[in-house]
Amino acid sequence: LMFQAAVEIIRRGCEHDKSKHEEVELGPLTELELLIAREGQAPFGPEKYEQQRMMLGQMLKHHYAKNSHHPEHYKNGVEGMDLFDVVEMLFDWIAASERGEASTVNLGAAFKRFKISPQLQSILENTADRLGYAR
Repeated sequence: LMFQAAVEIIRRGCEHDKSKHEEVELGPLTELELLIAREGQAPFGPEKYEQQRMMLGQMLKHHYAKNSHHPEHYKNGVEGMDLFDVVEMLFDWIAASERGEASTVNLGAAFKRFKISPQLQSILENTADRLGYAR
C-alpha cells in the first residue's frame, strides 16, 4: 500500500501544474514574470504577494479548476481535499514561500488565508521540519 501511495505522489509530481503550459495560463504568467524581474518577487503571503497574485485573475480561476492541490479547487476548500492533495499543497506552499527574499517557509500566511485547523497546521509544520525546511 505504501508503494501504491508513492506511485500516486510520483504521478502528481510529473503532472504538477501542467496547466501552466496552456495558453490561457502561460500568457498571464509571462507578464507576471516580467513584472517580478523589474520589481522583485514578493514574499509569500504579504500584501505585495496578494497584489501580484490578483493580477492573474482569470488565469488563476482556470488554474484552480485544473489543479486539485489548491484549496480553491473545492467548494469547501481544504476540507474537500484528500491526503494526496494536502501533500502536494504543502510542497506548493513551500516552493512559493522560498521564492521570496527571505527564502524561508512562511506557512502562517497560508494557514490564515485558508483557515487551516491547528491540528493540520501542526502536521504540516512537523513535515516541513522533518524535511529540514527553514521556518
